[in-house]
Amino acid sequence: MDINSLFKEKKAVFSFEIFPPKVTSPIDTIYGTLEALSGLAPDYISITYGAGGAARSSRTLELATLVKRKYGIEPLAHLTAIHSDKNGVLDFLEDMKQNGLNNILALRGDKKEDCALSKDFRYASDLVTFIKQNSSMHISGACYPEGHFESETAERDLQNLKTKVDCGVTHLNTQLFFDNDLFYRFIERARKGGINVPIQAGIMPVINKRQIERMVSLGGVTLPSKFSKLVARYGDDDISMRAAGIAYATDQIINLLTSDVQGIHLYIMNNAGVARQISDNISCIIKGINNRP
Repeated sequence: MDINSLFKEKKAVFSFEIFPPKVTSPIDTIYGTLEALSGLAPDYISITYGAGGAARSSRTLELATLVKRKYGIEPLAHLTAIHSDKNGVLDFLEDMKQNGLNNILALRGDKKEDCALSKDFRYASDLVTFIKQNSSMHISGACYPEGHFESETAERDLQNLKTKVDCGVTHLNTQLFFDNDLFYRFIERARKGGINVPIQAGIMPVINKRQIERMVSLGGVTLPSKFSKLVARYGDDDISMRAAGIAYATDQIINLLTSDVQGIHLYIMNNAGVARQISDNISCIIKGINNRP
């Protein structure tokens, strides 16, 4: 099943994102997480691009195949452009085909100091075009409610997103955000700009202060006053911060669902316990939405 078709069947799609273990760690360190997530019955599981050198050696494909074959859940395999070459991408596409996988999230990716930049792909749209020309894969993409931090303006970022969609992206997941009004304004601008593919809201439950500090250091994410007060009050108490972070994310999601968002994409940082708590909080609401005539 291609992921875009889920949005034709459901009013609200619900998914998780995980990342592969480091190449120095056993792959089975994530098996317990997958086992727990499968019991929550997500519509699909997104698997970030864990580079192990060439695209073919990425653990992304291994986990995507496991998610599909063992758990019967649709996987969305990430693939980045910035350090890839055409031959490596062709190998990746062939391996996906051989394993019955047909959903790719095509990204530009982050620069890594120890890796040479691609001579074949500069932007995500270049990778999308190449995948479209060489396969029948369904292609998803990323978008940024506050604009990509490297983009000159929000308008330019939206133009680049439109280009990516025109090249073949048929579903989008947003970068995480903490202010729903930013998301609503982004959706309005995207629709006015001719971007009409399904857009899922990306939500990250923040359960410790270190996550916030990392986000602030990376830049590009607005922390609204309500959220900043929460961190100031509970950030030094791990138990309270976890509970408050999950409550904040739940409140965000319920507000989004009330406003008829097309889907929720949960960045769980491989924490199955957080995924379960959020799922328990919202599963009845999502079920009710999807059962509406």
